[in-house]
Amino acid sequence: MRIRHRGLVLATIYAKSKAYGAYRLAWNVAGKRKLERFRSYSQAKLRADALVKELSKGGQATALSHSQANDALAALERLRQFHQQTGRTISLRATVNEYCEAAVRLSNRPLADAVTGYLSTVATVKRKDLAEAVEEFIKSEEPRTKAAEGQRAQLSPKYAYNRAIMLRRFSGTFPGHAVCDLGKEHLDTFLTSKPVCDFSAKSRNHHRATIKQLLQWCVRKDYLSVTHRMAEADGMRPEHSNDCETEFYTCAEFRTLLETAEGPMRAMIAIGGFAGLRSAELLRLTWEDVWRVPGHIEITAGKAKTRQRRLVEICPTLSNWLSDFRTCAAGNVCPITAKSAEVIWQQQFRQLCEDAKVTRKANGLRHAFCSYHYAAHGNENLTAQQAGNSPAMIHQHYKGLSTKSEAEKWFSVAPSQTANVIQLPAVKTQ
Repeated sequence: MRIRHRGLVLATIYAKSKAYGAYRLAWNVAGKRKLERFRSYSQAKLRADALVKELSKGGQATALSHSQANDALAALERLRQFHQQTGRTISLRATVNEYCEAAVRLSNRPLADAVTGYLSTVATVKRKDLAEAVEEFIKSEEPRTKAAEGQRAQLSPKYAYNRAIMLRRFSGTFPGHAVCDLGKEHLDTFLTSKPVCDFSAKSRNHHRATIKQLLQWCVRKDYLSVTHRMAEADGMRPEHSNDCETEFYTCAEFRTLLETAEGPMRAMIAIGGFAGLRSAELLRLTWEDVWRVPGHIEITAGKAKTRQRRLVEICPTLSNWLSDFRTCAAGNVCPITAKSAEVIWQQQFRQLCEDAKVTRKANGLRHAFCSYHYAAHGNENLTAQQAGNSPAMIHQHYKGLSTKSEAEKWFSVAPSQTANVIQLPAVKTQ
């Protein structure tokens, strides 16, 4: 029986025969002949009537077998659930295409395993207010500024204090911003805004280094993508400062300071000028460090800025200035034991400069030692080893600042009379 729709034969029902014990419904779709079997004619006719209506509309669903149709319906239902969960709409065709492309690239590996491996290497960025992130970073670094009795902290409290000021200045420039919303333009804006633009090039470089530390910490905390690339901003390029001259004391000023100073202050001035120790290293220095190694001052790893042990030679002139301190066998060279020892020391040194009528120069004793030592020996490697610095730094900052004859005068500033050693009690503050 030919089943027609609007005069067109779209399907045919074949009766039972000796060869076939069922009714057969046949039709063509998408250039292929399809065939279904039924136990009764009524079932075949009911299916045929519905089939020809679908074929007349040009639909391709009739090309599906019963199991294929069930799979398609189940897949569409799963896509509907996916839309409810994520809000994303994706077609069944796109889903199948994407899966097949991934399956080909993965060979025999399951897609789920590939997804699991990928997610294990990718962090989900969390939204975090910039100001809150800065405070969290500062708080997380506090334990590193503390140490057990007799030990040196991993992080200098003064450095942590200054870094906190710079970070709060940065976050205050962008109130209400999340860390993940920052871009290169924000860093460019900050480094060209007041008061940062009014700072020296060296200070702006300190701000850049501090911001880089914050960004690295934010990546570890998943507040920022590892591919943020903000360090590549134009404003983050370091500057070269050409307007800062290295100032240091003359031989006459050095002698005046030594002769004006009394007690441990005189020893600290002598060690600073003849051995080039940094202020922080002087404050940590003990008399055991001075006398332990004959002819040398030992700067242990725990007391050196670079955390690397070094021996500084005690020149004959320095030995003369320290001769009256031979009875000091133990304890700190600097008697100040308060937490704010560096502040107190700088105040006392400023007062000494006023009493001696010598203009105070920032880090002038160390600068003088490096300049004169380099002029005397002409060897940046030797000076760097004594000063605990790099040869490149010595060559860049101290080359040509003094002559060899001036260096000879500096290291010949001997005491004109016996030192007046006064043992001062340790200064303690609450």
